[in-house]
Amino acid sequence: MHTLPAAEFANLHFVTPTLAVGGDISAHDDELAVMQFTEICALGITHIVDVRLEWNDAEAFVLSAPHIGYLHHGMDDAGQAVPLEWFERAVGWIESAGPDAVVLTHCHMGINRGPSLGFAVLLAQGWDPVEAITAIRTARPCANVWYAADALTWHQQRTGLDLATCVEQHATLASWREANLLDVVRVIREQRDRGF
Repeated sequence: MHTLPAAEFANLHFVTPTLAVGGDISAHDDELAVMQFTEICALGITHIVDVRLEWNDAEAFVLSAPHIGYLHHGMDDAGQAVPLEWFERAVGWIESAGPDAVVLTHCHMGINRGPSLGFAVLLAQGWDPVEAITAIRTARPCANVWYAADALTWHQQRTGLDLATCVEQHATLASWREANLLDVVRVIREQRDRGF
């Protein structure tokens, strides 16, 4: 069993040795932001997919950490259906980074968008949907992974799964979500209280 790296300052959690999901660098505390940025580099992150529509850190990474691949691939977090192409572009970019890439998928608070892309990455790596969402929630208890069903549909179409398997996987994922409800309002409040 792997011991996963742990962040002290950065708003991220490793799900596997090569995948972390989380939130952004502090926009309110410059000292904390520097510590978070430094820690992201020290943790061995080689590639970042920033899925915030509302902001990005591309310039900071280009100037201060040009060795880290950075993709700004923003989307809104309004509970909408996510186009399958959105997952394809991001996961394709991650796959092109190679097997040794250590990837961070992040949004603002690390509740929905970043973890949902992390879920898609795990599916592309061959994970079972329930095992993937369980691994994310275990690593990052505040991860709601709202767009998991859209990611699953993307993966099913990408791999050409038969209809019966698709229906079964969606039903199993829905059952897992029902059994593992997350109070998102409480989670958002807690993230804000922590300064995220």
